[in-house]
Amino acid sequence: MDYITIALATGLVALVFSALLARKVLQEDQGTDTMKEIGKAVQEGAAAFLGREYRSLAIFVVLVTIVIGVFLDTMQLEKDIPETAICYLAGAICSALTGYVGMSIAVRANTRTAAAAMVGLNPGLRVAFNSGTVMGLTVVGIGIIGISVLYIVFQDISVVAGFGFGASTIALFARVGGGIFTKAADVGSDIVGKVEAGIPEDDPRNPATIADNVGDNVGDVAGMGSDLFESYASSIIATIAIATATAAAVGASPAYDSPRMVLPLLIAAVGIISSLIGTFFVRTGSEASMSTLLWALRKGIYIASALVLVSSYGAIQYLNIEDGNMIFLSIVTGLIAGNVIGFATEYYTSYEYSPTKKIAESAQTGAGTTIITGFATGMMSTLIPVAAVIASILIAHWAAGLYGVAIAAVGMLSTLGITLATDAYGPVADNAGGIAEQSHLDPEVRERTDALDSLGNTTAATGKGFAIGSAALTSLALLSAYAFAITPPGQDMLSINILDPKVLVGLFIGALLPFIFSALTMQAVGTAAYAIVNEVRRQFREIPGIMEGTGRPDYARCVDISTQGSLKAMIVPGAMAVIAPVAVGFILGPGPLGGMLIGAIAAGFLLAVTMANSGGAWDNAKKYIEAGHFDGKGSETHKAAVTGDTVGDPFKDTSGPALNILIKLMSIVALVFAPLFI
Repeated sequence: MDYITIALATGLVALVFSALLARKVLQEDQGTDTMKEIGKAVQEGAAAFLGREYRSLAIFVVLVTIVIGVFLDTMQLEKDIPETAICYLAGAICSALTGYVGMSIAVRANTRTAAAAMVGLNPGLRVAFNSGTVMGLTVVGIGIIGISVLYIVFQDISVVAGFGFGASTIALFARVGGGIFTKAADVGSDIVGKVEAGIPEDDPRNPATIADNVGDNVGDVAGMGSDLFESYASSIIATIAIATATAAAVGASPAYDSPRMVLPLLIAAVGIISSLIGTFFVRTGSEASMSTLLWALRKGIYIASALVLVSSYGAIQYLNIEDGNMIFLSIVTGLIAGNVIGFATEYYTSYEYSPTKKIAESAQTGAGTTIITGFATGMMSTLIPVAAVIASILIAHWAAGLYGVAIAAVGMLSTLGITLATDAYGPVADNAGGIAEQSHLDPEVRERTDALDSLGNTTAATGKGFAIGSAALTSLALLSAYAFAITPPGQDMLSINILDPKVLVGLFIGALLPFIFSALTMQAVGTAAYAIVNEVRRQFREIPGIMEGTGRPDYARCVDISTQGSLKAMIVPGAMAVIAPVAVGFILGPGPLGGMLIGAIAAGFLLAVTMANSGGAWDNAKKYIEAGHFDGKGSETHKAAVTGDTVGDPFKDTSGPALNILIKLMSIVALVFAPLFI
């Protein structure tokens, strides 16, 4: 109990620091009246979308809560209180709350970042990064408090697994809905604005500009926040579940707050404090190159990681855990794997390195070679992340068994407070650049915001790589917990035999689902973008004076089109992720469901890395050309790069990032409903 109280206390510290930092951001200057007006439009659009999305999701959440309460808690487990249903509802609410908080601060930090960039590069970086830190610390604070409170109350991790299920539900819908919104607006804006009309990105004459800025916040901030909140919660839950199951397998009945059970919470706790300290080291000079800006963010992450290693070793020694040094080795492998995946993503997506420069070079011969080179780069980029995950699994399992694999995922996510800050920073910087363009600020200011935006593209890609890597380890931990859950009491963990025809069928179904899911989400982006393109063309034709700057575009109409398209299209992919594992479990049995999870994890991980890195590389290849290389903006090379970027947009911001939630959600659904399949 005392150890869990420590975790609770650090969660409260994170929330208090987050609130103080939010207050500091809100005290910054908002800039000119024009900047304030643009910022208000983005705020209203983002709030309207998130409100409609959450109202739609509330119906689904209530239905699932009732199903869990009636069929699982009451009928199957014969509980007087629907404990799992309560945890599910709590997880959904907490996940939605983290997304809302992150979006709320981001849409207020964008104008303040642009205004700070009028003073210098470092002030702009600090404001944008501070807003991202609010998001990062809110996620870890609410996550550790939610799990700790429920674990103290129910003292049963199989019940608390419902918290992860609720978080996953909101995360998937938020990621898919927000991703469809943002990329429909972005693609539509680029096709008509940049390619057809030849006007700059974020030009106020483009009717889809505000919708594009809104999308950055609802997709890349609210969606990413809910995504990593779920990873964070699920990794802790899976580790505690495996510790409980392994103890039960040898006939032991340890207390719920025994050392191995609370270690994941303590590691998360020291990670929060380490991340908080690391944020103070993120700063740069008044003028800085891309590599200097990247180092400014890396420095904070490195310091936080080093502090986590020292603190985790201290926590293990304090708890006096048997084989503590081997468990510590597992934590180290998780942290190293996370950083390796981040470096690999940065290498393949930043225009500081050759892969993205080659894509920019290939744009000189047209859109076709741009797309071919970019997609090949994305596929090649899977090598290092897969190798990192493989090494992490083998070393962690050798060191501490399945518990080691699970604790490696906790180690990887322990610095989430600062790694998410560097990711959430990106959309704020992107919005700041748009506001600078729309407000006609000095070119020097736009150069600074462009530098911050380019860095944001890389940190966003790195964040997606980190999210995907952590999803793979977390899903494997959840799969192990599921295998324990379907094992009869007193027996060794059930093996899933892939030579069993039914298990093989389940494996193929699992490998198929990420492709169907990606197809549905990309088709949704295409359909919504088609409507945006036609609307922007209509406004250019019918509203007098738009191109001359004397007529005002109907921004709200494009926001409404993206909202309607995304909310309709998110239902089928989201429902599929919940229904598929339940259906396979009931029809084919628990073994084939395990096979389905294996197939989904392997295929989903590879496809997610490919799509996220292809999209990030295409985006930064375009930015590299816009920086003055290969004939620069407005050239035929630039138009080819813009086409590549429009293909990459749904890759990196819709389908790719949502895949990691898909594999985690199916794994947690299997774990929660396991009693029904036995």
